[in-house]
Amino acid sequence: MVVMARVPRPERPDLVFEEEDLPYEEEIMRNQFSVKCWLRYIEFKQGAPKPRLNQLYERALKLLPCSYKLWYRYLKARRAQVKHRCVADPAYEDVNNCHERAFVFMHKMPRLWLDYCQFLMDQGRVTHTRRTFDRALRALPITQHSRIWPLYLRFLRSHPLPETAVRGYRRFLKLSPESAEEYIEYLKSSDRLDEAAQRLATVVNDERFVSKAGKSNYQLWHELCDLISQNPDKVQSLNVDAIIRGGLTRFTDQLGKLWCSLADYYIRSGHFEKARDVYEEAIRTVMTVRDFTQVFDSYAQFEESMIAAKMETASELGREEEDDVDLELRLARFEQLISRRPLLLNSVLLRQNPHHVHEWHKRVALHQGRPREIINTYTEAVQTVDPFKATGKPHTLWVAFAKFYEDNGQLDDARVILEKATKVNFKQVDDLASVWCQCGELELRHENYDEALRLLRKATALPARRAEYFDASEPVQNRVYKSLKVWSMLADLEESLGTFQSTKAVYDRILDLRIATPQIVINYAMFLEEHKYFEESFKAYERGISLFKWPNVSDIWSTYLTKFIARYGGRKLERARDLFEQALDGCPPKYAKTLYLLYAQLEEEWGLARHAMAVYDRATRAVEPTQQYDMFNIYIKRAAEIYGVTHTRGIYQKAIEVLSDEHAREMCLRFADMECKLGEIDRARAIYSFCSQICDPRTTGAFWQTWKDFEVRHGNEDTIREMLRIRRSVQATYNTQVNFMASQMLKVSGSATGTVSDLAPGQSGMDDMKLLEQRAEQLAAEAERDQPSRAQSKIFFVRSDASREELAELAQQANPEEIQLGEDEDEDEMDLEPNEVRLEQQSVPAAVFGSLKED
Repeated sequence: MVVMARVPRPERPDLVFEEEDLPYEEEIMRNQFSVKCWLRYIEFKQGAPKPRLNQLYERALKLLPCSYKLWYRYLKARRAQVKHRCVADPAYEDVNNCHERAFVFMHKMPRLWLDYCQFLMDQGRVTHTRRTFDRALRALPITQHSRIWPLYLRFLRSHPLPETAVRGYRRFLKLSPESAEEYIEYLKSSDRLDEAAQRLATVVNDERFVSKAGKSNYQLWHELCDLISQNPDKVQSLNVDAIIRGGLTRFTDQLGKLWCSLADYYIRSGHFEKARDVYEEAIRTVMTVRDFTQVFDSYAQFEESMIAAKMETASELGREEEDDVDLELRLARFEQLISRRPLLLNSVLLRQNPHHVHEWHKRVALHQGRPREIINTYTEAVQTVDPFKATGKPHTLWVAFAKFYEDNGQLDDARVILEKATKVNFKQVDDLASVWCQCGELELRHENYDEALRLLRKATALPARRAEYFDASEPVQNRVYKSLKVWSMLADLEESLGTFQSTKAVYDRILDLRIATPQIVINYAMFLEEHKYFEESFKAYERGISLFKWPNVSDIWSTYLTKFIARYGGRKLERARDLFEQALDGCPPKYAKTLYLLYAQLEEEWGLARHAMAVYDRATRAVEPTQQYDMFNIYIKRAAEIYGVTHTRGIYQKAIEVLSDEHAREMCLRFADMECKLGEIDRARAIYSFCSQICDPRTTGAFWQTWKDFEVRHGNEDTIREMLRIRRSVQATYNTQVNFMASQMLKVSGSATGTVSDLAPGQSGMDDMKLLEQRAEQLAAEAERDQPSRAQSKIFFVRSDASREELAELAQQANPEEIQLGEDEDEDEMDLEPNEVRLEQQSVPAAVFGSLKED
């Protein structure tokens, strides 16, 4: 049972409380200014009726009017009580009044202001809400305004009251100028474009402005250009032309878009001729192909739209004569624009680099069929291009200019152009030399041979001030006398048109200036030889040799020696030998082979055979390692032809010592074959035995097969056993090397391209060397198992793959060279005296004598 009691108090005679409230009331009577006590009491009464709860809050706030916690809970509870009621309910006004009473004490609390303003916004009371926001901004310190403005701006944007919103935004920008972009977006959405353009222009001109959206200054400028160019009727307070042209000087890498924006502004304004002037100005000033493409495409689209609009208007209103003329004029203007595109693009490239020679030639080609424009272009080109800054060869402009006059029959003008070109201070001597050569060729084409000679002699004449060819501090006119191009052409003309003495003087002058090439030297010597001046030609070779070093002198020596031998043969043998020794002195191994072969041929034909052999012997040491094998082959062949095959034994031995294993193996096989043909079976077997040390049985099976065939033909069971023993010994030697063991193990495991670690899959941590040792032990155990026992055989060689039956069968094969010794012969030898020796004659093979044997 609930006991209701009435406590008589002078200030509140209607105060009613329940029995459960007594402890809280008593606590409050003891600590009536304690917020915690009141909060505990309020928390206990949360389920009580709303009037009683409100009455409790009012009692607490009467004693503690400055408690933020009490006011915040009380106002939150009052707002929740009217949340689901109609906004026209009088209870809303009571809650509003409660908020107003709270702000008497809590006017510095932004949270309460925000809740109150949101509460008013929900009620839809626009004026009261705006004034409350204004009171909040005046009441709170400026450091707290940043909490109020977001809600305030949302309130302003939520109602179609642009004037109110504009005034609110202007006030907000004084606090936060960096939020200008938000204001500009609102102005665009509310169609107040004039003020939006002004604000955007202010932002663009402010260098300290930092966009919250991360936009660059150019992006903001581009937005401004689009805004003012697309809305010329709504933006009246700004000078659009001046703004965009200011951007042209400021953003030089985006000229195309800005020019298109300016032209678009005039098009939308209806000033079509002004827009066309803007396009023409843009095409004449842009510096990049990208900007030109943007402007030109926009220009062409503008002309097309004008033609389409005119045709549509004419079809609707009926055609008249004036309309037809205007339409034809527009079509002609559009066609001319399209036809001008290559020339306009070339102009853009020349504005980028006015010293680009190739682009000037392309510009001349674009004017094909218009002589006056071609002449003007050439004139402008030779006046504009700076030879020291030119890209390409600037002299080609002068030459092409003169060629144009020549093709049109104006030779005098062409000569004048080339004469002016010879006075231009080119960067390279070769450019001026090319001009002089063109002067000579011009006269040759018109059969003025004397004039051509005169011009080239003038070009090669010594200047008043001599300079080195590569001295860049001197003008090219003082250095052209050392140009080989001019001298070469002069030499050709002198050979064709001049005398022997004049031509010889030109070549001598070239050699004196030390500008000759090996080909010039050879040409000079050939020229002298044609005129039967053989010793003079040899002197020319000698002068050329003194000018050059190896390897440049290689061609001169080869030609010189060949000509000398062809001229004198063996008549001046000592002189020829001196020449060869001089040529071979310091000769690189790369070029030595040809000279040695030529030297040896000289000795064979005109000298001594032993000298030739000495030359071949020197050649095997002087040539490159890659050519030694070929050189030894030649040496062996010539020695066999001259002295016989027996003389080649020392050569074979030397070759085997010097050459690489592969070539030495080939030499051993050939050496053994030769000995076999001579009947020297023991020598051949010794050679095979020596060569076996460099022949791995796994990779050189052909060698072992050859040796086996040899033993089958000429050996017996013991020699075959010895061969097989050597083979197993060599194989064991190679097996002890780690790399061969690894390759064999990989081969056995079936992964020839793997590594040692592939031998133990799943055991990647095992040591590689341990694997190799284990494999070596396995191989040794297999070798021990393969050895035959003492009881089975008395032969203690390493067991081969051949069985005893196979060896017996091989031994029983007929040996054609085996000497048959009969019993009678043995008895005859027993009857001989101790000091007597039986001699037996045998014919000597013809190959022993070689070319020395007479027929």
